[in-house]
Amino acid sequence: MFETLIKYRYRLWPDKLFGELLQKRWMENSVTVAVLVAVLLFFTREIKNFTALSNISDMLREASELGFVVLGMSLVLIVGGIDLSVGSMFGLCNLIALYCVHVLALPVPVAIAITVAVGAALGAVNGALIGFMRMRAFLTTMVTLILYKAVFDLLGYRWSVAISSVTPDSNLWDFIGSGDVLGIPTVTVVFAVIGVIGHVVITRLRAGWHIMAVGGNRRSSYNLGLKVNRVIAASYCVSGAFTALAAVFYAARLASAGADTGKGMEIIVLTSAILGGIRLGGGKGSVSKVVLGTLIVFLITNGLLRLAVPAGQSRLILAGILLLAATIDIRWAKNRHKAVEELYVSPSYLALPPSPPTDAKSGSPYAVNDKLRNVEIIGLGMVESPEDVILDEDDNLYCGSRHGEIIRFFAPDYKRMEVYAHIGGQPLGLAFDGHKNLYVCVGGMGLYRVTAERVVEKVTDETNRSMLSIIDDSRLRLADDLDIAPDGRIFFSEATVRYEMHEWPTDALEGRGNGRIICYDPHNKKTTTVLRDLVFPNGIALASDQQSILFAQSWACCIKRYWFGGPKKGDVETVIDSLPGYPDNINRASDGNYWLALLGMRSPSFDLAMRKPGFRRRMSKQLPGDEWLFPNINTGCVVKINERGEILDALWDLGGQNHPMITSMREHRGYLYIGGISNNRIGRYKLESADPNFVSSAIYHE
Repeated sequence: MFETLIKYRYRLWPDKLFGELLQKRWMENSVTVAVLVAVLLFFTREIKNFTALSNISDMLREASELGFVVLGMSLVLIVGGIDLSVGSMFGLCNLIALYCVHVLALPVPVAIAITVAVGAALGAVNGALIGFMRMRAFLTTMVTLILYKAVFDLLGYRWSVAISSVTPDSNLWDFIGSGDVLGIPTVTVVFAVIGVIGHVVITRLRAGWHIMAVGGNRRSSYNLGLKVNRVIAASYCVSGAFTALAAVFYAARLASAGADTGKGMEIIVLTSAILGGIRLGGGKGSVSKVVLGTLIVFLITNGLLRLAVPAGQSRLILAGILLLAATIDIRWAKNRHKAVEELYVSPSYLALPPSPPTDAKSGSPYAVNDKLRNVEIIGLGMVESPEDVILDEDDNLYCGSRHGEIIRFFAPDYKRMEVYAHIGGQPLGLAFDGHKNLYVCVGGMGLYRVTAERVVEKVTDETNRSMLSIIDDSRLRLADDLDIAPDGRIFFSEATVRYEMHEWPTDALEGRGNGRIICYDPHNKKTTTVLRDLVFPNGIALASDQQSILFAQSWACCIKRYWFGGPKKGDVETVIDSLPGYPDNINRASDGNYWLALLGMRSPSFDLAMRKPGFRRRMSKQLPGDEWLFPNINTGCVVKINERGEILDALWDLGGQNHPMITSMREHRGYLYIGGISNNRIGRYKLESADPNFVSSAIYHE
């Protein structure tokens, strides 16, 4: 009775939603929005007509001008740098824009082009010094701040009188400075367009990925072949161009070449970026956070100005906000994992059936043996982490590696190898379609395809969002294994929606239904979730009726069957309710049965802990991660099963010399090829009674 109460408490109480509420991205955005609302409400109450339409229009103009500079600064921060010279660049570009329009009477488009080019050149100076000459960003931009300010003062002394004595007669210039589009200020419209483009670049295009990668880890980016110096230099150049664009709108609006233009702007811009969630250490940030941070800081500065707060006190307040935001950013980056362990991890009740015996004396079909002791070794030391293996019709062997590559070993002796394709993430499940395209589940990236011409293409990296989920769970975190139906539909598992690939032990500790099975239809290019709330779904294999799939749930130690077609469409049935270990990949055998990999074996202590969610919660809070209880993945085996759940054979490496951990196996022309994500080799085991003509890639495709 007591265990029943615990069971329903931890399964029905919305701990999962609570955990999702604490997901880092949701928390950060929610806190930032809350701060923005609080600031807005405070100044609305303290200042009369603060939210009047006329005042909102003026604030949008000024905030959008500031937003361009913050956007450029954020790009530099994401790449791992900092730019203290933005204020001096802003003042200098403002002066150049006014000189081109007022004194030289150049056409407005030409003046804008010259100003933006000058800003990009000023940024390029910083970029060249920091990116190519590897000088310290802080000291370098402090020097250029002084240098650009000196140039600004010299030119301002010569040009100020000439600029102020001429008023340009240009409708376009007036429209840029004070015009609007459907009541929205021109500068705000332009900023919105550039913001959308920036969001697409950062999140969807290769250039944005390179920026994130370089900011996250420059050495790793260099090892992956990225042009790190070029990316850094380009970021400073783009930042200079954005600063110049802001100066153009400022010049058109005020026509002022005052000596204090841009003074102290670097503090405002840095505060906006960091308060918006841009990490000081680089590698993280978004356009939405830039907008939120800009609005918060601008509302504060504008509100303090209208409250007649002395300039010194305003700067002191901004400096305090900057210091607080930087402290929070640094402390969060240092203690993120601890916070996740204490707040985000939410263990549930998971009672497993008794584990079947594996000792030889019991007569169990799982009885241990040494059949895999003397398997043939392929690629010893030449490959790392071959989680899955597959062979083509020419008997060539393919596997993934932890370096983000697909490796091909050439038949017949498999001594010669090559990098077949570079994916960029850890390849997991592999499957060929009828057109010799190799489909790959890539951890953290989604489902990818390598064509017969060896071109890597993204198939899908997201699915439909859960209707009742508070956070957006559409992104694929851990696409694991896959199989392809006769009509071309691809069914693949996503082991967890809450954790990244390297955090699988934490998902095991939770024991929740965090996984799902997803279907990609190549005919309409749609990706949909067909099964939810699965406990680390892993291996998938198309069943013999071609209307259902067998799938493994690793932490639940069971095999189930799902019908996606036919009279039983939508039904789920249990094939094996209790395994002695944690199931991984499933693949077909030549006799119509299935091979199943067990990546590790169950232990009584961990099974007991899964029935004690409170104990696991306290463990996650009070102990470091390397002292938690984890599933045993040091010893595994291969078993043959049929669709009735009967165990037909078991293959072990009792001493653990060749294949202590097994995550996959593939039967091909009378041999069983064995892979393991923790191994540095592939095994080949001779099957005495297997069909020598069975080809692993020749399956139920059109």
